Amino acid sequence: MTEFSLQLNEDQLQLQSWVHEFAETVLRPAGEEWDEREETPWPIIQEAAKIGLYGMDFMAQALMGDPTGLTLPVTIEELFWGDAGIGLSIFGSGLAAAGIAGAGTPEQVMEWVPQCYGDADDVKLGAFCVSEPDAGSDVSSLRTRAVYDQASDEWVLNGTKAWITNGGIANIHVVVASVDLELKGRGQASFIIPPNTKGLSQGQKYKKHGIRASHTAEVVLEDVRVPGACLLGGKDKLDARLAKARDHQRTGEKQPAMATFESTRPAVAAMAVGIARAAYEYSRDYAKERQAFGKPIIMNQAIAFMLADMATEIDASRLLVWRAAWLANNGGYTNAEGSMCKLKAGRTATWVTERAIQILGGYGYVREYPVERFHRDAKIMDIFEGTEQIQQLVISRAISGMRIE
Repeated sequence: MTEFSLQLNEDQLQLQSWVHEFAETVLRPAGEEWDEREETPWPIIQEAAKIGLYGMDFMAQALMGDPTGLTLPVTIEELFWGDAGIGLSIFGSGLAAAGIAGAGTPEQVMEWVPQCYGDADDVKLGAFCVSEPDAGSDVSSLRTRAVYDQASDEWVLNGTKAWITNGGIANIHVVVASVDLELKGRGQASFIIPPNTKGLSQGQKYKKHGIRASHTAEVVLEDVRVPGACLLGGKDKLDARLAKARDHQRTGEKQPAMATFESTRPAVAAMAVGIARAAYEYSRDYAKERQAFGKPIIMNQAIAFMLADMATEIDASRLLVWRAAWLANNGGYTNAEGSMCKLKAGRTATWVTERAIQILGGYGYVREYPVERFHRDAKIMDIFEGTEQIQQLVISRAISGMRIE
């Protein structure tokens, strides 16, 4: 087990500086344009791929080559400091990759994860498809069905997924579906939908409040047939798990969707920290320059104390993120630390960006200044990959040892 430390090593410090420069010179100047366009920023994703920031090699190094667990949240914080919408376009494929890595065999990981990214000359995307129009937080109620056709050794999927990052435009879709509705969450499995598979289409593309450079849409599955080899983990493992569930035995395994979300919570929390930090730094610098009543407004306690609280909340959130990221790589969570960091960081981002608007006053409310965009981008951090209330539910169950409803 690696010793927990708040001191980044030399490699991490160099990476932090490198990513910050990319965020400052590429993402930050382009944020407003792609927010207005509400389109996937393909040129910027390709630029990230060319420098080695987007791709399987980088993710593998950040996830598996770092025993401290801190490399990924450090990287994500810097990117989302630059721009959240573009940052999510760069890191959105990571959720699909995490879904494959968490449920797939080593052979499936090697085959499909690279296809979530492509390469610098031919960039691809991945999409992780869980939520549905009537099943967001309650992932045990998914209605998308996967039925096994033994004659052809194929799975047939039908259903509609909602709120899917890169949905419909991804090269690889990872779909969580029910194979036994009566078992609810214990009767679910994850499937790879390869490129150009017949029956998969994009439904409505959502016009969102924030993170508008990140593509979010419905994914419609109509008699989608995939080979048996596209069941992540394989049929033998699934059959054994279903048999235990039907016999009311504990399998020791989490729902496929929840296992993926649990592993990515520190990463999502780091996104929130990056947005909050961007808003704090911008409003702090504004307060130093903005004159009112003959002096910079930061010299008024009302402003200075607000900034002091913002800085404190951001640091507290980052510490929770780093602790959870370290635990995820060193023995796992012991008391819902992943949910704790997601809950705290999401709240912090929403609150800090709202305070930033307040510090700028009327200027904070217009699009000429970026803080209103920071605020719009921040709110999703309280909602996606487990709402604030779901995180509270997970934490309350952990601290009580009881099944809080």
